[in-house]
Amino acid sequence: MDLARTEVAPRKGARKGRAGGAAVRLGLIAVPVAFFAAFFAYPVAAIVARGLKVDGVWQFGRLWDVLGQSDIRHVLWFTTWQALASTALTLLIALPGAYVFARFDFPGKQILRAVVTVPFVLPTVVVGTAFLALVGRGGLLDELWGVRLDTTVWAILLAHVFFNYAVVVRTVGGLWAQLDPRQAEAARMLGASPLKAWRQVTLPALAPAVAAAALMVFLFTFTSFGVVQILGGPTFSTLEVEIYRQTSEIFDLSTAAVLTIIQFLAVAAILAVHAWTVRRRESTLRLVDASVTARRPRGAGQWALLAGVLAVIVVLLLLPLAVLVQRSLDAPDFGHYRALTSADGGVFLVAPIEAIGNSLQYAVVATVIAVLIGGLAAAALTRRDAGRFVRGFDALLMLPLGVSAVTVGFGFLIALDEPPLDLRSSWILVPLAQALVGVPFVVRTMLPVLRAVDQRLREAAAVLGASPWRVWREVDLPMVRRALLIAAGFAFAVSLGEFGATVFIARPDNPTLPVAVARLLGRAGELNYGQAMALSTVLMVVCAVALLVLERLRTDRTGEF
Repeated sequence: MDLARTEVAPRKGARKGRAGGAAVRLGLIAVPVAFFAAFFAYPVAAIVARGLKVDGVWQFGRLWDVLGQSDIRHVLWFTTWQALASTALTLLIALPGAYVFARFDFPGKQILRAVVTVPFVLPTVVVGTAFLALVGRGGLLDELWGVRLDTTVWAILLAHVFFNYAVVVRTVGGLWAQLDPRQAEAARMLGASPLKAWRQVTLPALAPAVAAAALMVFLFTFTSFGVVQILGGPTFSTLEVEIYRQTSEIFDLSTAAVLTIIQFLAVAAILAVHAWTVRRRESTLRLVDASVTARRPRGAGQWALLAGVLAVIVVLLLLPLAVLVQRSLDAPDFGHYRALTSADGGVFLVAPIEAIGNSLQYAVVATVIAVLIGGLAAAALTRRDAGRFVRGFDALLMLPLGVSAVTVGFGFLIALDEPPLDLRSSWILVPLAQALVGVPFVVRTMLPVLRAVDQRLREAAAVLGASPWRVWREVDLPMVRRALLIAAGFAFAVSLGEFGATVFIARPDNPTLPVAVARLLGRAGELNYGQAMALSTVLMVVCAVALLVLERLRTDRTGEF
């Protein structure tokens, strides 16, 4: 009898543990699922239905009609080709930078890391304008050497590298800084060359982070809008540009809906392949404190690498930013900046300077939402007992980066205007739209580190009686605190620079910085252009200060450097 009781008790405990694990898993995933269903799936479905329904009848034949047009097929080909080329070029140029920021310690590193991230949060229209000033007619290259690139695809590719450099540096560098260097050193001691040790030891460990960075870069370039619209002119057009043209210029909502579906299906297929390939390559890694791995460069080769990375940052990242500052100072006595304090120009209902406070408030709220939703989703995705639905949700989380921001913005206006989601006149609509773009960055930044935590540590804590919350607080959080702060920084930066959806839902009396810049650029006149450059410079400085504060906060808490 006693033996039977001892056999039944473990089985009951196992069933209770499985039931408890299922409850925790469902609890973690419920909030992100509800958030994406209400603020992404529903608005996008509403705008697509509006475009494909005529008198209540679905017109699916429009799919084949649109795909049969040669100009649309050309747009599809160019969209895919330039996204692949931009991703490959960004990885090629930025991976050395990720290594330098992860492994080297040098003066000014914190400031430079913040500066590197600034281009990523600038509105794409500003990025396009800055590169036009560099490579276009009358630009810096034209004045110095008589070279123009504004009519070639190279201007678009370089602008995309400028915009996405920080994605690779922070996503890959965040994990690289915590990899135990003794593994590669052991391979070197066994006779492997530095290249072979990196290829066979370090690169496989970095594969999830590299894949995550490549995915984000590809999605951003696949849906590129402002950069291509300004630098591509009538020659080059992406799906995002074509959707905007069909919606705002031709007023053909049906064709725009078809293009949105095509973009959605393409992105979903890419995410499915990514989820399958990355999961096959993930493994438990040995993570260490980042302060252990960062050291001063040694030898001529490492100093040359550091110098090369710094040269790339100066030429590719700092030079366009310097152009913005120079153009903002063209007027005497800081005239463009003084004009920001007045609403007399008629472009805004309020002084353009008020957009700074609006953007900061929206960005803080959006960051809190993104970290909460993304953190819960990442925690659910890293559980060993995660089911197929939870694993499939991993790919769905990335869809906001691949769906047209124009579609999302219109969808918000159409869908969220009736109870119980009557939010069209509410201020919360802007940070909700910004958080949609921030959540994927939180998830993709935290997942590689969370999945690298040894599962046996969690199991040992659970055996000792720790609750799931306590296991997370005492096992996972100390390991992922650095990644969490990086994720928060990304979410904040993305919120500051989000433009595509915000331009449709920001109220005229509460514009954000990107919306204000776009409105000024859209009006003729030297004063409006100068104010746009001045406001872009303000956005750049605000972002740099915010990111520098984040760097110092991260240093204080994690002991890096």
